[in-house]
Amino acid sequence: MEIRAEILKALAHPTRLYILEELAEAPHCVCELTEMVGADISTISKHLSLLRNAGLVGYEKKGKQVWYHLRIRCALNFLTCVETVLKQQARDRLKAAR
Repeated sequence: MEIRAEILKALAHPTRLYILEELAEAPHCVCELTEMVGADISTISKHLSLLRNAGLVGYEKKGKQVWYHLRIRCALNFLTCVETVLKQQARDRLKAAR
């Protein structure tokens, strides 16, 4: 149970979700992710560390740069499920408001 909670904790932040979605498109170096998110390197590194420890992303050192990639694509399936729940909640609210 604790390992499951660690994975869910890694997913439970908007910046980390954004990073996962970007890494699903292509690998990115820390400097690119820093620019995309608009945060400092330290903050992005902490987010990447949580995602890496949860087993969701992997990395490769190329010279002085570290490139990250999405290791577990099914994590995006979970996000799709979350979107489905949100859409259903919105439909339920609309029905209740009528």
